Amino acid sequence: MAETALAQVMAELAELEDPKTREVNERHGDDHGVNLSKLRALAKRLKTQQELAGQLWKTDDTAARLLAILICRPKAFERDELDDMLREARTPKVHDWLVNYVVKKSPHSEELRLAWSADPDPVVASAGWALTTERVAKKPDGLDLTALLDVIEAEMKDAPDRLQWAMNHCLAQIGIEHPEHRTRAIDIGERLGVLKDYPTPPGCTSPFAPIWINEMVRRQHAK
Repeated sequence: MAETALAQVMAELAELEDPKTREVNERHGDDHGVNLSKLRALAKRLKTQQELAGQLWKTDDTAARLLAILICRPKAFERDELDDMLREARTPKVHDWLVNYVVKKSPHSEELRLAWSADPDPVVASAGWALTTERVAKKPDGLDLTALLDVIEAEMKDAPDRLQWAMNHCLAQIGIEHPEHRTRAIDIGERLGVLKDYPTPPGCTSPFAPIWINEMVRRQHAK
């Protein structure tokens, strides 16, 4: 039955494949052509199925792995399983969804945050920084924000793209959520100039930390 279910789901994913969607996704490093709204609709129909999620993950197919993330039970994974999965996540979307939809809900998230932040692989380290950003916003107690700013100030400018993006998000989050560190966070952003010239569509907020921080604080005060 399980093998039949996997084959049926893979056939459905193949039917959802769209060349134009794949072309757009591949520009961002994601090798799949399934519209994400349709993928979510399929996941909603399948509901939570941990065993099927494991089988979908093992296919190494990007669309199948995204579906696996949507139908899995995040708290069912062991710490080492999640570590292996992150290192196997070849594409940015799988990496981001795994961290945001699974690891953040796991009882192992803090242990993995510490381990990944110190990992020599910059893509793995970026996951550690994403988990740190989550803590900055929601559970800052116990975090040394000054030390985090020290690391960002020293390392963000020359960090590889994925890691730099994650560190920049953490910098912005510290500035947004913690007024006592806001001036320093903005100053670091100004001096390093990371993402200052990032092309930002109309109506969207620039990821350049000083602009991002000031805009989000303005919105908070406008409420």
